[in-house]
Amino acid sequence: MFDVQAFLTYLTNAYLLEGVGVTIGLTIATMIIGLILGTMLALMRMSKTVALSGVAGFYVWVFRGTPLLVQLVLIYTGLPQLGIKLGVLPSALLALSLNEAAYLSETIRGGFNGIPKGQTEAAKALGLSRWSTLRLVLMPQVARLIIPPLGNSLNGLLKATSLASVISLEEVMRRSQVLMQEKFEVLELYSVAAVYYLVLTTLWNLVQVRLERHYGRGYAEPDRAAVLVQARTVEAT
Repeated sequence: MFDVQAFLTYLTNAYLLEGVGVTIGLTIATMIIGLILGTMLALMRMSKTVALSGVAGFYVWVFRGTPLLVQLVLIYTGLPQLGIKLGVLPSALLALSLNEAAYLSETIRGGFNGIPKGQTEAAKALGLSRWSTLRLVLMPQVARLIIPPLGNSLNGLLKATSLASVISLEEVMRRSQVLMQEKFEVLELYSVAAVYYLVLTTLWNLVQVRLERHYGRGYAEPDRAAVLVQARTVEAT
């Protein structure tokens, strides 16, 4: 029978809360690395150099086509056989970052494709270099376009970190399993873990909404102004 008192007690358990901190840190670190690698992959895929485009395409194909769980196990158990010894945390961070980069690269590439070609042509007409065009013209617009899918990716990544428990990383899910083995209160501890993930994803959703409003503000206002002008024109006629 479900023990409500045990459930409430575990909600404030220091051991589990430390695991929540590990989950948050792993999520943030993975997203930062994934964004850097994903941007590089997106630029490689859009390159006119066949070799660069091919390598990036192959990378995305492999990491999007195989389960993250398999990638975690292969990196954690396979790299030591090649003489590369990584701890549990570096292995989890590497696997999650490589996997996330493959998905983010497609999101970022979609952002670039959503920018009208006239923007690049106008930058060339102004004499901007490729790097200046990318940094000053394209990337700010890409950032605005990818915020919604990027937020969804981070939401999914937050939950995907639970797979790192398979290689014994002591994030919130692994610590919940440890307590299950000691206390035999499986339902209560899984429920607590579910609450933790639900709270974290809800908080992030609130942040995402604010980000979307902030970066979309400058593009929404001209549209409203245009509507007002049109309405006044109709009234005048």
